[in-house]
Amino acid sequence: MTTQETVQNEETCPAQSLLKQLSGKWKPEIFRLALAGPLRFNSLLKQIKGSNKQSLAIALSTLEEMELLQKITVSEKPLHIEYHLTERGKQLVPIFQQLEGMLFK
Repeated sequence: MTTQETVQNEETCPAQSLLKQLSGKWKPEIFRLALAGPLRFNSLLKQIKGSNKQSLAIALSTLEEMELLQKITVSEKPLHIEYHLTERGKQLVPIFQQLEGMLFK
């Protein structure tokens, strides 16, 4: 297969594109934690060992851009921000569960 054919296949394969977008620092872990309920930034910093503010903020922003997480400002005191799985994000849950099942059999 030539390099041009490889590039063309990458561009036409939606699964590969999605996997590339979801790979990277902290995104899979954030997605997994979001399954349990709303996420808060400082809580994520504590839960994800080795994370830092900048890399976590970038990962959250990317997941928002992909419309997998929604950022919601909660006006209760103290004012805070929560991240929730969107409907699009929830649609990916069975896919990830199936992948996990395949990997750990």
